[in-house]
Amino acid sequence: MKNILICLFVLFIGSESNEETIIWDATKKLTWSDFKASPDKESDAVALTASGITFGYSVQTSGKRITEFSTLVESHFYPNKSWYVKASSDVHILAHEQLHFDITELYARKFRAQIAKLQVNQNIKKQLNKLHGDINAELNEAQKKYDLETTHSINAVEQRKWSNYIEKELNRLEEFKAL
Repeated sequence: MKNILICLFVLFIGSESNEETIIWDATKKLTWSDFKASPDKESDAVALTASGITFGYSVQTSGKRITEFSTLVESHFYPNKSWYVKASSDVHILAHEQLHFDITELYARKFRAQIAKLQVNQNIKKQLNKLHGDINAELNEAQKKYDLETTHSINAVEQRKWSNYIEKELNRLEEFKAL
């Protein structure tokens, strides 16, 4: 039976949590020690990555009129929800898992780019929530497509194509990385 990798993607709307997270950083790659949850013994998967985009916003008002808004968009990895089977995992699978986290960052940058185009208006909350829903759907589709096309890391040629594509896209959207 082929090993299957499963990835879990979570998007939150500005919720405060004491849950341990790792914020995406181009200079820090995931290691197996970051995967702290116990493997699911019922699963055929050899690893599970939990990552997502946290999103929050605030608005300033004058009377009932919105005068300014600010947002916070971050890519997170959730160690206590991520796991791997030590005997079945290797550097190739870890690179596949890292790319899932990189894809999350790519969509966070796309989200920030869309937010940067918005002008203050009385519908800004509705616009932000719609953008969030749309980016969530796009991220989930991209993650599914990545696993499908790479056969969960088994197809090395497709894995390289995806790695190159994500690297190129992250560079293209460099101006929208988190500060």
